[in-house]
Amino acid sequence: MAKAGKTLEIGTSPHIASGASVDTIMRHVVYALLPVCAFSVYVFGLAALVTLAAAVASCLVTEHLLCRWRGAASTLGDWSTAVTGVIYGLTLPPALPVWMVVLGGVIAVGVGKFLFGGLGHNAFNPALVGRAFLQAAFPVAMTTWYPALEADRFVGLPASSLTFPFATPVYDVLTGATPLAAMKFDGEATAALDLATGLTAGSTGETGGVLILAGGLYLIARQMMNWRIPLAILATVFALSGVLHLVAPADYPGPVFMLFTGGLMLGAVFMATDMVASPMTNAGCVVYGVLIGALVVVIRLWGGMPEGVMYAILLANAVSPHIDNLIQPRVYGTRKASGGPS
Repeated sequence: MAKAGKTLEIGTSPHIASGASVDTIMRHVVYALLPVCAFSVYVFGLAALVTLAAAVASCLVTEHLLCRWRGAASTLGDWSTAVTGVIYGLTLPPALPVWMVVLGGVIAVGVGKFLFGGLGHNAFNPALVGRAFLQAAFPVAMTTWYPALEADRFVGLPASSLTFPFATPVYDVLTGATPLAAMKFDGEATAALDLATGLTAGSTGETGGVLILAGGLYLIARQMMNWRIPLAILATVFALSGVLHLVAPADYPGPVFMLFTGGLMLGAVFMATDMVASPMTNAGCVVYGVLIGALVVVIRLWGGMPEGVMYAILLANAVSPHIDNLIQPRVYGTRKASGGPS
């Protein structure tokens, strides 16, 4: 008698699979980020290209070596480390010394991901862990900016990019403050069109807010991103900054400025939506997004630094498990307890 070609698999719910594996989702995240990367290279030239390449390479090599050290098969094929590398590179100043970029990439994967147990276990977004380390270790380099649309940006690299490890970077071309810093410390506004197109100084990923939103819509359309998180973040920032601007327009910038400056778009769309470090329930995602948006506004307007997206997301990552514990869906087939005696 011939054996059946199929076996019965018994497991816990959910029993309906979407058909999208981890590597498929991560690969499409990379696809969604490619236009942003291309535009950043157009704006900052070879400086951005080398920074992005060094960020991705350092993350991939670190992941591979740690897998070999652990005696496990390499996990580069799931594309998660590639996503970490691209997002990490987009958070950095374009002319950051390459050795700093590599060091941050090692920290991002080694500490932010591997130390917690690898894919699916990280408590914080690994790319932001790497950037937070660089921000604490090299604050001057992380707040020194390369100008946008330099005429010779495709001819050669800035001197700072090739700085010898642990030497003081020498900047041959410098720009003024970012739009956030100019507004916070000097009260200078930036044209809305320049903000939307990203033709301003800042990190590599502050370019092209419209392209970032387009990438997010692509992932949402493919059901590979929970749209509630970026919507809650952007809506909260818009609402809070809008109210403050109406109350004191001379003291607080308008909501459009707040939305399109700094790393808010990149953080809301591609960093806060980390599937592991964000809440599991839809209601929890809304609370999580509102928390991030509120923290961004508070840090930007009343904190000592002009930008607060990184800290807001990391703090919300830490709170995420507690949000899941407080907001739990009702188990199918049961009713909520009335609270009175039965």
